[in-house]
Parts: sequence; C-alpha cells; structure tokens
Amino acid sequence: MRYWPLLFAAAAVFAVGSFVYSPFDPDWWLPAGPEGGLTSVSSIGRRIDSLYILILVITGVVFIGTQIALVWATWRFADAPGRVAQYFHGSQRLEVIWTIVPAAILVFIALYQMGTWADIKFRSSAPKIQPLAEITGRQFQWVMRYPGPDGVLNTGDDLQLVNDLHFVKGKQSLIYLKASDVIHSFFLPALRIKQDAVPGLTIPVWFDADTQGKYELVCAELCGWGHYKMRGNVTVHGSQSDFDEWMGRALNEQNRDTVAAVGPQGR
Repeated sequence: MRYWPLLFAAAAVFAVGSFVYSPFDPDWWLPAGPEGGLTSVSSIGRRIDSLYILILVITGVVFIGTQIALVWATWRFADAPGRVAQYFHGSQRLEVIWTIVPAAILVFIALYQMGTWADIKFRSSAPKIQPLAEITGRQFQWVMRYPGPDGVLNTGDDLQLVNDLHFVKGKQSLIYLKASDVIHSFFLPALRIKQDAVPGLTIPVWFDADTQGKYELVCAELCGWGHYKMRGNVTVHGSQSDFDEWMGRALNEQNRDTVAAVGPQGR
C-alpha cells in the first residue's frame, strides 16, 4: 500500500489547518465577550486562555512532529517494485526518548499551571468578601438566593430567582455553590469559570468580569433528561448603582408577587 502515507498526510494537513484557523473564528474558539472578541472577559479567564494556548502549541508541535515521522516512515519503508518492505522491531533508545520527553512535558505543564489553579480553586485564595449569592443546582434549573437589605444570606428578606445571575463589572464576586439532587456543573464559558456542584457540599466560587454585558450560564455535567434546560442568563452591571437599582426592582416585584399570592385578607 504505497499511497497510504498520502492519506495520513492529508488527515494531518486538515487537522493542522483547523488548528491554525480556529483562533480567528469565535464560533470555533472559546466563547468571549459580547463584542465577539477572542479572549475571556475575566482576569482569571485570560490566564486560563494563556495556559490553554500554551498547551495547544505544545501538543500541536508534538502532533506535527509525530505525523511527519509517521508519513516519512510509512513512505520510506513501504514495499515498492524491486524493493521488499522492511520490518524491524522497536528501538530501546527511541522508546526511552519518547517516554522521557512526554513525561518531562507533562511535569512542566503541571508545575507551570499550579499557580493559576491555586488562585482559582484553593479555598485559601477565596476573596474575603460578602457572598454575592447562594446558587443551588437542581434538576433542571439554577436556584439563586441573594442577600436582601440586611446583607445576610438565608434570612426573610432574601431575593430568590431562577437562572438569573447578576453582578458588578470590575469587582470580585463570591458565590456559595450547592446541589440538591445530583452532581451539576456551574459553567460560565465567557469567564472560563467551571465548578462541579456536589450534593452535601457548599463550595465557594469566585470570579470577575471587566466588560459589561450579558453572558450565559450553563450546566456542564450531564445531569438527567432535562440537562439541556439548565441555561441561565448572566448580567454584568456597569456600576454598583446599576446593580442596586436592579436589586431594588427585583425585590419589589418579589414582594408584590408574595402579597398577591397571600391575598388582601392574608389567605
């Protein structure tokens, strides 16, 4: 099969072409801001993007190198008129090299990303601020409880919403993440924030955004037949006053609905 290497080469060229093209098309790349930019709108998201690109470049170079070696070997040692295909067993020296090199790359990546991981995931890195909200994943919605005028969660004046996350641009926000039934995954794609919500655990999650706008909240864990419905709206307000104004309107609406449900005679 003299021409099998050409098929391998065509597949490799297509893969490399997709690899090179994807950063120039937001539909192919990671989601970003409302203006269609290619980078995250959060400070930690940009660090994650940098790690992602670094890993993509490393694996891309390795892929190109191995594909070149594969195509060359299958072409060089294939049978041909007047020549018998050559068969040989592995080289211990080469096996040692291609074991040590990937291991060294993995160790480098593990050490290089450690600081970013610690800043995102370690509880000791959580900002010492008042929580924005308590968010509970349940089949199939995100239930959000914001502290009311008293500023304390789980009191009578809390604001309760479904699939509607609000916070302020340029400020760190902290939420407490829970799950009431199965494992869900809280995912803010434009911010590169992703955290599993596990029943029985309260997990702090913190993030920020430097661009005002509307984004998407999804569940990244297949959590049941209605998993696709776990999509929420994220609104980043331009200022604290905008956020307070929204909060006031939402509380008034909640209180009006509560009074309407109880009725004028308190029934």
